[in-house]
Amino acid sequence: MTKIIGMGNALVDIMMQIDNDLLLSELSLPKGSMQLVGSITSQNILEKTKNLSQTLACGGSAANTIRVLARIGAETSFFGKVGKDEYGDFYISDMINSGVETHIIQSETPTGKAIALVSPDANRTFATHLGAACELLPEDITPNIYSGASIFYIEGYLVQNHELIEKSLKTAYDCDLITVLDLASFNVVEENLDFLQKLATNYVDIIFANEEESFAFTGEKDTKKALEIISSYCDIAILKLGGKGSLVKSGNFIHFEPAIKINAIDSTGAGDFYAAGFLFAYTKKYTLDICANLGTLLAGHVMEFIGPRLDEQTWFDINKKIKKYEYL
Repeated sequence: MTKIIGMGNALVDIMMQIDNDLLLSELSLPKGSMQLVGSITSQNILEKTKNLSQTLACGGSAANTIRVLARIGAETSFFGKVGKDEYGDFYISDMINSGVETHIIQSETPTGKAIALVSPDANRTFATHLGAACELLPEDITPNIYSGASIFYIEGYLVQNHELIEKSLKTAYDCDLITVLDLASFNVVEENLDFLQKLATNYVDIIFANEEESFAFTGEKDTKKALEIISSYCDIAILKLGGKGSLVKSGNFIHFEPAIKINAIDSTGAGDFYAAGFLFAYTKKYTLDICANLGTLLAGHVMEFIGPRLDEQTWFDINKKIKKYEYL
């Protein structure tokens, strides 16, 4: 079985639905973005939203993807850092219970938290305090982390530490792993554009991006042109287009996969679930159109729930559908 190792910010997601977007303006949070905030700002947001219903989940973009991959039968591992606190214990336990092999370092610094404010139109805005997650260091990266793995999946949100993300990708690349980069929020891409383009040029085989991220990465405002440019950096380029579907390009092959019809409640984790479905099919050596189809299936269903979680019946139904791919 092909093993996939993921690396990213180990965060506990705190999910809340808001009635309108006025609160986002009050908190100076651009809708749909991911903003890094300090501990004081994070506590201020929690105070202002204390009357809202909250849902906790083991989070971080790469962790979401790895956990879903484990749930649908892939061999996985995850590398990150959490605090020696209640949230950190919850995080490690949740990953292990999800079937993920963990390489998680614990720090005296509190576990990072990602506050997700979900608008009525299902868009989500993150205010993230990295906490212990940002203490992951380049010297923590050694070749033995990648032992037994064939694919290395990393989130662009780690780009706050250029040396760390470059060493992790270079080490994976030198160990002959297929390297996968999922670009971060459009504002993160804009702020680190030259560096991300350098990484893509030197070390990345597969790139995932949503539409806004692709525009930020390429400077284009046309989806097909953006796809063309991103594909020049890597072997496989995937553009996630939300409710419109997705595009996949590899060499001269281009495929459009329409979105499935669902009752969207919350888009949190949709991109992460898409990547999990796509990569699972990729490890099975399915064609790229089937990879996109499975990614779309998972992304669609998670939007029917609050937070990056599915109920047991939905997982059962999805795994039945996955079995059918074996006969296509």
